[in-house]
Amino acid sequence: MRLRLIAVGTRMPDWVNSGVEEYRKRLIGGVTLEIVEIPAGKRVKNADIARLTEREGEQMLAALHPSEHIIALDVKGKPHSTESMAARIAELMQAGKPVALLVGGPEGLAPAALARAEEKWSLSPLTLPHPLVRVLFAEQLYRCWTLIKGHPYHR
Repeated sequence: MRLRLIAVGTRMPDWVNSGVEEYRKRLIGGVTLEIVEIPAGKRVKNADIARLTEREGEQMLAALHPSEHIIALDVKGKPHSTESMAARIAELMQAGKPVALLVGGPEGLAPAALARAEEKWSLSPLTLPHPLVRVLFAEQLYRCWTLIKGHPYHR
């Protein structure tokens, strides 16, 4: 199964890149995680935030492949336990479709990106810093993978 995390923001701190890489290298035997970075618009004084978010959304939509199942990560999305997320990932694996997950910028996802999503998931009712979402998702994906494979990582 190929998953792509399409996220607004570039030049992540080293702790983000190393955290994501730690879990990516553990994913062996059928699951890959790719990070696609979308440049964030410059948030300067008097910037048109709605237009910046719209442009970020356009870039996200342009990065999608036609065959991908689209999931928006959004605080208002469906909350999952690790077990329910693992079950959903197992279903998606069974379907054999690649998956793209969308992570918005400081103001969240553009309305067009949310509308394009086939599912909306919430990783937490908290508003999380977007760099942390990358690491958190990578860890949860690995945790779900170990549940599916019967590995003892999730106790």
